[in-house]
Order: sequence, then C-alpha cells, then structure tokens
Amino acid sequence: MNKAEKSDQFDLEALRKQISDINRPSEDANEEAQSEPINSYARQIAEQFSGGNRSPAIIIGQFRLFEFASQFLIGLLVFLLWPSNEAETLLGRSIAAAIVAALLVCGLQIADTYSIPALRTRLRLLPRVFAVWGSVFVIVTGANALAGNVSSPEVPAYFVWFVIGAIFLLASRFLMAYGIRNWSRNGIMERRAVIVGGGVPAKELIRVLEQQPDNDIRICGIFDDRGEKRSPIMVAGYPKLGTVAELVEFVRITRVDMLIISLPLSAEARILQLLKKLWVLPVDIRLAAHANRLRFRPRAYSRIGAVPMLDIFNKPIRDWDSVAKRCFDIFFTLLALALLWPIMLATAIAIKLTSKGPVFFMQNRHGFNNEIIRIFKFRSMYADKGDPTGRAAVTKGDPRVTPVGRFIRKSSIDELPQLFNVLKGDISLVGPRPHAILAQARDRLFGDVVEGYFARHRVKPGVTGWAQINGWRGEVDHDDKIKFRTAYDLYYIENWSLWFDLKILFLTPFRLFNTENAY
Repeated sequence: MNKAEKSDQFDLEALRKQISDINRPSEDANEEAQSEPINSYARQIAEQFSGGNRSPAIIIGQFRLFEFASQFLIGLLVFLLWPSNEAETLLGRSIAAAIVAALLVCGLQIADTYSIPALRTRLRLLPRVFAVWGSVFVIVTGANALAGNVSSPEVPAYFVWFVIGAIFLLASRFLMAYGIRNWSRNGIMERRAVIVGGGVPAKELIRVLEQQPDNDIRICGIFDDRGEKRSPIMVAGYPKLGTVAELVEFVRITRVDMLIISLPLSAEARILQLLKKLWVLPVDIRLAAHANRLRFRPRAYSRIGAVPMLDIFNKPIRDWDSVAKRCFDIFFTLLALALLWPIMLATAIAIKLTSKGPVFFMQNRHGFNNEIIRIFKFRSMYADKGDPTGRAAVTKGDPRVTPVGRFIRKSSIDELPQLFNVLKGDISLVGPRPHAILAQARDRLFGDVVEGYFARHRVKPGVTGWAQINGWRGEVDHDDKIKFRTAYDLYYIENWSLWFDLKILFLTPFRLFNTENAY
C-alpha cells in the first residue's frame, strides 16, 4: 500500500470514528441545534410533500409475494381441474406447486429482475424472465419424470401450467411497469431528498442525478447556512429554502427520506458540525462522493443510479422491518387486551368510585419525529390537581396522587390504556418512553440537559422500553437519570430487532416489581 492509499484510508477511518462519537450523549454543553420556524415559502414547499409515499423496497417485496402466490395458485388449480387417473393427493400437488413458485421467485431474484429499473421496462428483460421460467419448469418436470411421478394423462396438464404461467408473468410484468411509471409520475413512488450545502457542488450533484435514466430521487430543496455570495438562492432550478436549523423543522413536517450533503471530504470540520445538528432526524444521511478525488473500496459506497454516496446514517426500523414491528405490535397488543381486560375494568371502577373526575387522563407527548401525540392513561391524580403539561413531575408522597393512583402508578397499571394508542399506531409496544412536552430534570427541559436527546424520536415511542426494564423509570430528579435513560434508548434504536423487542416485552412484568423510583 502506497502513502497516498494509507492517507486516504486513515482519513476515512478518522471521519467515521468522529461521526460515530455523535451517537453517544455528551456531558458537555449541548451543541444540538434547536429547530427554528421555517419561512412561509419553505412551509408551502413542505406542504406539497406532507403526504406519504410508497417505499420501493415495500413495492418490490409485495410484487415478489404476488408472483409467488399467483404461480402457486395457477399450478394448483390446473392439476385440480385436470382429470387424472393417478391417486395424487392435494398435499402432494400443493407441495409441487409451492416448489415451482419458490424456485421461480429465487431464479428471478438471481437474474436481477426484482429492481425498480428492471420492473420499469416492459420488453427488455422479458427474455430473461421467460428463460428463468422455462429453466425452473424443465428442472422440476424432469425431476418428477425421473421419480416416476408424471403419468401420461398429466403431461398435457404440465404444458397448460407452463403456458398459463408464462402468460401471467407477461401480464403481471406489463402491469407492474405501467404502475411504476404512473406512481413515479404522480410522486407516489419516489425517494424525497434535501440537498445540504449549496453553490457549485450542489449544482454538479443535481445535474448528475438528473442525468440518471431511472432516477427516482425527487429533490425537495436546498438548505445552507452560507450567504448568497457563496450559496445562491437558486441552484440548478431548485430554491434555497433556509438554514440548517430550519431544515430540522422542515424535515419534521415533511415526508423526507434522505439528506444528501454536497460537501467535499476535505471540509471535515463543517461536515461534522452539520451532522451534530442533523443526526437526530429519522432519515438517511448520505455524503455525495461523485466529485471527491479520494476513492475507497467499492463496499464503502452506496449508489443512486451511478452516483456514489458514503452512508453516514441510516433511518432505523425501515421498510419491511417497520411492517414486521407493526405486525408484532398488533398481535401482542390484542393478546394483552384479551388477558388484561379484567384488570383494566376493575381499575376503571376503582377510580370512578374513589374520586371525582374522568377515568382516563390524556396528555400531549413527543412521538415519532417530534410529532405531538395524545397518550391515554388511567387517571392517578385528583381531577382538579392534574398537570397536563407534565412540567411538575410526581414526587414521593405527592399529595396530588389519589390512594388508588398511588397503587396503579407503582404497578404501572396506569399505563395500560396506552395499548389503545398502540392499536391507533401512535406508539409501539416497545420503544423509548414518550415524555411530556415540557418534562424537566429539576428546572431544565430534557433537551437542554442531554445532547442528542431528540434522537430518541427517530422511532415510535413505546409502552415499555430498554431503559425502563433496566431501572430508569419514574421521577427524574437528577441530570444523570435522563442522560442514562437517553443512552439506553439510543442503544435500543441502534440494536433493534424483533428478538430484542420480545426480550424486553418478556422481562417487563418481572422488572415492574422494582418500584423504587415509581411514585
């Protein structure tokens, strides 16, 4: 390795190390940018992109499932309707059809026909699709013939299966190509990006992206802290919408998928300064590398078309992971309601009989991406002494808490109505606990105490969480408590898996016996 290569590798590793340090809450002064109100023009642009879009990964996954199911059903129906002299069972026919459908999907995946550019074309890849279908059919049919499972009356059935399957593949691919083109034209299926940094680098990046033949990136605007001399208000036809601090607010009210930093790697100090402000957002953060002279190994890059990007941060729990987590939430929430409804009913009756006021207490809290959500709880305070803002935390022996409220708070029964929030989709079963908007550690807001505090909101909050089962629950009367709670929440986000969620869910009832900090 020559000196230049050593220097390049060192610089990259040093940059990655400094970036990774951002993930850890600091005990120093908080440098995180507070979001600023965006100007009226930027808000108008944000409203255009406030609606949701469809993830390409989800669309491709759904199409795989569709082709598997359709080919399985075609194979099964052909043999069920075709007269046969053999006593073949329904199970045997189902297994054969499933094997063919699975091999077809695997073959099409290996042949690289499950990508947006491949699905967008109508005719170019059809020979490859039919070659895979024919190969799968020959292999399976030949194996069955050698095994003596194909009788003479069934030979025409295999031929019909092959023809109908080929026609269906042709029709589904044509319809999918039409759908993708239509969705792309209407903005339903696109990746929305914001360029961070203006001037010549941003102009070059935009031109390169626009030249990609199958570009699915929709640029929503440009944000830059520099003045008009170094960063014009219009770059390659796209407006500069504001500063980086305003970008934080823009992303929180807009469905943005990606931030692309258009700065050279030599501007390391400025890149790190930007990342300290932006990493709290639930989006992909990429560093454009098309104009950098430094070149790293191919694995270091991801690509948008042919444009190389260095991956800095990835949006957590995305695409099919989010679908799996939602299914997990619904299943276990319905199970919990089926088991716990007697406790919830008894709690509601006890609250109603022992103090005046409603059974439920609703409070505004921070949700995903800093959105404001209303959380349901059983009322644990006297109705005329409640604190909807959450500014005044409950302390030991707090006179505002009713006798029933003291018990349900210690046992966390007061949190059970949040299961309905899970069904609504506001929160998950497992995640960082949603805090009240004005929650404080002594006399300072949580966001002022912990650098990176709002990074907790990159995922949906949860009824229970990794911090809670490790003892970080209840009153926050010291800065260290919210610092450790945030650190555990960030660890959960970076290491999420369904098994991790299941572990936390399983341990929660046992850890509730520790009521030391629950008042």
